[in-house]
Amino acid sequence: QVQLVESGGGLVQAGGSLRLSCAASARAFSMYAMGWFRQAPGKEREFVAATNWKSNTCYADSVKGRFTISRDNAKNTVYLQMNSLKPEDTALYYCAAGRGRDSRGDPADFGSWGQGTQVTVSS
Repeated sequence: QVQLVESGGGLVQAGGSLRLSCAASARAFSMYAMGWFRQAPGKEREFVAATNWKSNTCYADSVKGRFTISRDNAKNTVYLQMNSLKPEDTALYYCAAGRGRDSRGDPADFGSWGQGTQVTVSS
């Protein structure tokens, strides 16, 4: 089981930016897909972004062009840079570690989850 600790959430005005970080305890971190998901109150958890072992990336349509996922394998850390934030981005953001090397965002591809970090965007 991979231990994941998210940080970087907070309150920001619409149009602002935040960068989330997720530190992972996994050995061979570089060989795992990593992802970010979010869950707003009263809604299902949804996929946001993922990066595979080659650092290829994929995004939900709702965040394309605004969010960027990246990884630093030397630090066992994955990031989510969020720009041009909107009130509808308000949610609890979760980091997840893949069961394998790749994922296109199916939650079933991920076997370990962090506790989440709250992002609130005010209008």
